[in-house]
Amino acid sequence: MRDIKVLHLEPTDVCQAACPLCLRELDKDFDQKKQHHLTVSQVQKQYSEDFIKNLDKMFMCGIYGDPAAGRYSLDLYRYFRKINPNIVLGMNSNGALQNTLWWHELGRIMNQSQDYVVFSIDGNEDTNHIYRVNVNWTKLKHNIEAFVSAGGQAHWDMLVYRHNQHQVHECEQLARDMGFQWFRAKASRRSFTDTLQKPTGWQPVIVSAGKIKCHAQQEQSEYMDAQGRVSPCCWLGGTQQYPVPDFDTVEKSWSTDSPNPVCKRTCTSANDQTSFSNQWQKEVNLAV
Repeated sequence: MRDIKVLHLEPTDVCQAACPLCLRELDKDFDQKKQHHLTVSQVQKQYSEDFIKNLDKMFMCGIYGDPAAGRYSLDLYRYFRKINPNIVLGMNSNGALQNTLWWHELGRIMNQSQDYVVFSIDGNEDTNHIYRVNVNWTKLKHNIEAFVSAGGQAHWDMLVYRHNQHQVHECEQLARDMGFQWFRAKASRRSFTDTLQKPTGWQPVIVSAGKIKCHAQQEQSEYMDAQGRVSPCCWLGGTQQYPVPDFDTVEKSWSTDSPNPVCKRTCTSANDQTSFSNQWQKEVNLAV
């Protein structure tokens, strides 16, 4: 096993949203009726306490699900914090799942200075639902308020489309007013549609030339999905096909004329940047 310092968990493949460009909606092999929830015991079978003690960070982010929909997400956070009191805990969520009591408890668990929740909010009240389909704005705001009031560090990530690009500055101000620590915005790297049109003046940052600079190797990270299956990263593991490609074979492909297409799309480097590391076009530290 590599010297892993960061563990990415997807605690569930359940989500209430129907974002049109999410794999939940696009992957014909994904069955939304089959719901999986990662448990503490599944993590324990794969990772020893010594392994967890050696981690710098554990975060939850969804490929098919939203971590806030996980039945055992809070239990998992408590377990990692108990075994490793100094570990950084993180989460990415649309924010409109669960209730204020749940989010207040999450804020109490995430009580260290570098812990965070990234709320993916793509506009203001009148536009967020255009991409974040089925996300209730009122519930989202109440949950954020509960999380922040309990001491949680909130970050706002915004996908910019033509229909919401006029709101970037007001969303930044709203984030500041609500007690967020960071605000970030970018143009989507995914395809565009008649409804989700490319914003004017915002170009997706795509790196298409150079060698592979593996984000998982740089970060020293590993990924476990909602079924307890382990992959080198979420891009290689974000599929309903299993087993994932052998990593040695994947790595060897980088020096050929036909590198692994997932790695090429995500981690091709130029000027020491990749499509992943160079994606944000606006980043504001609201805490200063």
